[in-house]
Amino acid sequence: VGRCAEDLFKGIQSADAGVRCDSLKELATVSTDVTFAQEFISRDGHLLLVKIVEDSNDNVIMTHTLTAFMELMDHGIVSWENLSSVFIKKIAGFVNAKPTDASIQQVSLDILENMVLSSNSLFLAVKHEVTMERLIAHLQDMFAFLNKKNLRQYIYKNIIHSSGSVQDEMAHYLYVLQSVTLNHLEPRMRMPLDCYNPEQREILHNLRQAAFETESENSLSHERRRSLCAKEFKKLGFSNNSNPGQDLVRTPPGLLALDTMNYFATRYPDAYSRFVLENSSREDKHECPFARSSIQLTLILCEILRIGEPPSETGSDYHPIFFSQDRLLEELFCGCIQLLNKTWKEMRATQEDFDKVMQVVREQITRTLSSKPTSLELFKNKVNALNYSEILKLRQTERLHQEETLAPPVLELKERLKPELLELIRQQRLNRLCQGTKFRKISSRRRQDKLWYCRLSPNHKMLHYGDVEEDVENPPIEALQEKIPVADIKSLLTGKDCPHMKENKGKQNKVLDLAFSITYDVEEYSLNFIAPSRTDFCLWTDGLSVLLGREMSSESMRSELEILLSMEIKLRLLDLENVTIPDSAPVIPKPPSNYNFCYDFSQTEQ
Repeated sequence: VGRCAEDLFKGIQSADAGVRCDSLKELATVSTDVTFAQEFISRDGHLLLVKIVEDSNDNVIMTHTLTAFMELMDHGIVSWENLSSVFIKKIAGFVNAKPTDASIQQVSLDILENMVLSSNSLFLAVKHEVTMERLIAHLQDMFAFLNKKNLRQYIYKNIIHSSGSVQDEMAHYLYVLQSVTLNHLEPRMRMPLDCYNPEQREILHNLRQAAFETESENSLSHERRRSLCAKEFKKLGFSNNSNPGQDLVRTPPGLLALDTMNYFATRYPDAYSRFVLENSSREDKHECPFARSSIQLTLILCEILRIGEPPSETGSDYHPIFFSQDRLLEELFCGCIQLLNKTWKEMRATQEDFDKVMQVVREQITRTLSSKPTSLELFKNKVNALNYSEILKLRQTERLHQEETLAPPVLELKERLKPELLELIRQQRLNRLCQGTKFRKISSRRRQDKLWYCRLSPNHKMLHYGDVEEDVENPPIEALQEKIPVADIKSLLTGKDCPHMKENKGKQNKVLDLAFSITYDVEEYSLNFIAPSRTDFCLWTDGLSVLLGREMSSESMRSELEILLSMEIKLRLLDLENVTIPDSAPVIPKPPSNYNFCYDFSQTEQ
């Protein structure tokens, strides 16, 4: 290795141009080996390459020299910081120039990117030589030649290193760069599928074959193969299963939808097969159609990313993820089509809910991108955490904000109204207890359970109860022989804490949510209840809590309180429609310096 390094070190200094060119070409190849790189750099070979770059004007020599230099520096053996200003200007000149030699510009961008990352001083030096306007002006010309990701990353790093007003001003360039780059997808988006194009038809059949393991189709008759294909295209989610190409005639998204489906199937074959097979095994009404969903999802992504729209002169809304991800549309599609399947299951959707699901998915994507994720992985984590239930919560919160029911003054008004409305609910609960309720007794025997009735006296001092017959609906208090003074009630128990739930474990699970008990006479005795319904349970436990001087805690009370508050607030805000409610009260002005403007009534009396 040392001998090879020495030979090439001498070869690149040869007076013979042919020998020098061949040595540089070989050096560009062998510099990928770290052992060779160490030997060559120990001879200050990298500094010799810098000198060649500074002095040479030959494109072939320059290509091999820059490639060899980049490979050597990529090993991290020496720092990037000791580069001369002449070298930086020369590299920047290649980036600024028209793309006459694509290989030189590509490796120059790689070198500039590493400079920007290595130190702030180098970043400032590069920024001084390569302006944003110059890079963006050349961007469209460089599409066919450059590794665009390098250019995007360089420009993005340039702008995020800026600060203050410069950063705000340069955000427009990020937006333009994103728009110009993504718009190269527009021709595919505007082009419908050609049913007679053999290449496009082959992609469609590859999608089908990748999803379903079928017997050899060559041995089948024409009719049998046609029937099999139609059946599998239907399972794949195409509306026109006999001629699936018809589903892709609509533009947009046109052929772009076929591209995204094909990318997903080839890039993530396991996820693709899992999606299709999982849905083809569901009941017909609950299966998520892959093809139909993919076409609509591609259209949604095109609209969100504004593919096909010319960049606005004042636009500044860009996505940081664009600057760190190649093939952004395709990768977003692969993540979002799996999100769509997840959301479909969360919503328990059927074919009739297709548009509703797509609206939710659009909202999930839009909300996640608005948080400016900087990488694809971060986007996936955020968008999957934003499930259907979270979307519903966000919608409810935003609706309340829109109605101004979460404005601080309104919240303060709510707190003032609560005591009055809670008292209204308390009175309703006590009135309900005065009306009484028919309960069933738990019996360990198989015979029909007995019925009994309990009601509160009108003066709220006694609980009257007693056995009743099936056909008795509302017995008078006099007919109920037993009674318990409210003052003797010691506690209210619910659920598994009730004595009759501990005694009748066989029936416990069935009625646990409906069971409650009151204890009285120093907790030696208890009256045990099984409510006919959850509503009755809430009414009675709330009413008994009121009698005991405790807070009501049932879900029914919370729901009713929220309804009453909402109605009362809306009634009180009727006169303030279209009037913005401030977050804080207006400032009270200082009192006047004198009160001479008041009328003096004393003189009139005289």
